[in-house]
Amino acid sequence: MLTLYHSPNSRSSRFIWLLEELGVEHEIIYCDIKRRSGIGAPDARNPHPEKRVPALSNNGELVTEQVAIALYLTDTFPMIGLGVPAGAVGRAAYLSWLGFYASEVDPIYNTRSLYGDRLDSMSVRDCERVVARVSTALARGPYLLGNQFSAADILVSGPFEWDPDLVPENTVIKEWLGKLSDRPAARRAAAKDNLAASN
Repeated sequence: MLTLYHSPNSRSSRFIWLLEELGVEHEIIYCDIKRRSGIGAPDARNPHPEKRVPALSNNGELVTEQVAIALYLTDTFPMIGLGVPAGAVGRAAYLSWLGFYASEVDPIYNTRSLYGDRLDSMSVRDCERVVARVSTALARGPYLLGNQFSAADILVSGPFEWDPDLVPENTVIKEWLGKLSDRPAARRAAAKDNLAASN
């Protein structure tokens, strides 16, 4: 059984969405985490070595880190088509987008969250470079891998959704975000994100 350890309104929310897209049986365990604001605390139920989310367990195996979980799930269920199998054409692009998310997109989001009102010139250039690369891919799109919607779209879109000021005038990215948020699996995931808080 796939079990996702999740804290509402965190990066683990993207993995509820990914699991909904995959359509596979899974369980969500809602955990508390220590937030940057100072609220929250480590949750003893969470098997992550640092009590962070997301964490995914499957038949006694634990997977942590966003890119690793995305790869694990899309490689485990290749027939759903949310990744690109090893050896297939397009695998390199898929891996590159997942790596780009981890090494470029998510760090830019963190930098803007922490220092948005006083970014240095290099951070501003990095932000512009990230936006340009995503925009260029989507111009050929409609998704990062062209016609194929993938887990890369789920991950890379997160920071653009959380920080609308990142691309205030970029219609290509805004249309992409709108298309993604309209997906039935994305809507189901949003409803489950805060389910524990509503019970």
